[in-house]
Amino acid sequence: MSETGDRRKTLLLTGASRGIGHATVRRFNNAGWRVITCSRAPFPAECPWGGGEENHIQIDLSDPADTINKVEEIRDRLDGKLDALVNNAGISPKTPDGGRLNTIDTDLMTWGQVFHVNFFASVVLARGLREELAAAKGAVVNVTSIAGYRVHPFAGAAYATSKAALTALTREMAHDFGPLGVRVNAIAPGEIETAILSPGTEKLIEDIPLRRLGQTEEVANTIYFLCTEASSYITGTEIEVNGGQHV
Repeated sequence: MSETGDRRKTLLLTGASRGIGHATVRRFNNAGWRVITCSRAPFPAECPWGGGEENHIQIDLSDPADTINKVEEIRDRLDGKLDALVNNAGISPKTPDGGRLNTIDTDLMTWGQVFHVNFFASVVLARGLREELAAAKGAVVNVTSIAGYRVHPFAGAAYATSKAALTALTREMAHDFGPLGVRVNAIAPGEIETAILSPGTEKLIEDIPLRRLGQTEEVANTIYFLCTEASSYITGTEIEVNGGQHV
């Protein structure tokens, strides 16, 4: 028996191919959920998670028109209900040598691309699927970042400000979607151990009270909590998943 009762619940997840997104797919799959993934790339044949190609939608979140147009395709894959939307996709462009792009060096096109993926796509998907979310009394989780409220040594200015905006959007959406029975929360990961850690991340451990990097499974567990009955009276909240780095 799965944790989801008689009807199989459905999660729509952006940014599923690696790191936190990949761990989130596994967590929900293990609980018996159907997981629909969104990615700019086609479904990879070697993908290790369940669901398969029929539960994957190719979408370029940096393209507003494509994002809006794909909402109908997503709706066609649903049974009229969407139990959870997790806006996890995020990009953080670097300089040609891999360095941090600051406010002086980031051109307008890059700012636009980052905000379309990290910020605008979240509200476009939630608004476009609000009827399905309301029908399921579902939940939205926006993945923000510790970079959203302090200057980070690796995360660029466009990334950081887009995540700060996503935190504010979470509050606004919680206010607007609450009367529909839809809860909206955010998680703000800190330094999480993934395959794409920036060089020098290990040095940050001495500033983290728990003295270690976070694991993707720990973030996925928090996302799962916010999408289930265990958090049924929590909305408009951002949970910091950073080992105490923010203190």
